[in-house]
Amino acid sequence: MNDYLIALLGGGLIGLASVILMASQGAVMGISGIVSRAISRPTSVTAWRLVFIAGVLAAPIVYSLFANNFIALEITENSVLLVIAGLFVGVGTVIGNGCTSGHGVCGLSRLSARSMVATITFMLTAVLTVAAVNYLSGVN
Repeated sequence: MNDYLIALLGGGLIGLASVILMASQGAVMGISGIVSRAISRPTSVTAWRLVFIAGVLAAPIVYSLFANNFIALEITENSVLLVIAGLFVGVGTVIGNGCTSGHGVCGLSRLSARSMVATITFMLTAVLTVAAVNYLSGVN
């Protein structure tokens, strides 16, 4: 399948999932908030969060099985860098009161000014981080 069609299908499924979650639970879809609340504040409504997380983790596997195209995962061999990056992402989502999925997908579609500022900040930070890492590591 064409890469653009796969991206379009994936984007459509993310949008559909956010609409279903809003309609069924009254919740904004943000991965960081769903994971955080599932772990830190388990309640009687934690089950849907666990199912959602399982779906997010299973989706690439299901796609690979149907498309007969196994996705190659490329994770850095530098585990220290991976931990530091994970901590930055975690702290950033706490400071920003959400992640790219919550602000970028759901917040922007609701025309939230806070989400627009957060998404612009995420994107600028990502561009600057990649540029700095590439410059420091000698990658063109």
